[in-house]
Amino acid sequence: EVQLVESGGGLVQAGGSLRLSCAASGSTFDGYAIGWFRQAPGKEREGVSCISSSDGSTYYADSVTGRFTISSDNAKNTVYLQMNSLKPEDTAVYYCAANDDGCSLSDLNPFASWGQGTQVTVSS
Repeated sequence: EVQLVESGGGLVQAGGSLRLSCAASGSTFDGYAIGWFRQAPGKEREGVSCISSSDGSTYYADSVTGRFTISSDNAKNTVYLQMNSLKPEDTAVYYCAANDDGCSLSDLNPFASWGQGTQVTVSS
């Protein structure tokens, strides 16, 4: 089973950028879809973006389309989430997760392996 570790969170002003990393160990990303999710205080966890290792397809929530970019570096076994034009409403704990049944931003149940999360705080 793949183990995931997120990094790259922090405090940034509105309009700024951050790049989150999701590093895998125990297995490669081959055969997995890797998703980024976030959870703000008092809110449900929501899907942000996902990349499929089978064909490289990428998916984005409407709220981040055009601002966030997901990518993968297979040599480093790492998936990235580049976040630009950050807004205060992007403030949340961001998690990456692995799913061996394809990408989904609406159904979190298939994602069996989760990282510990990294905090992103965007100040206004």
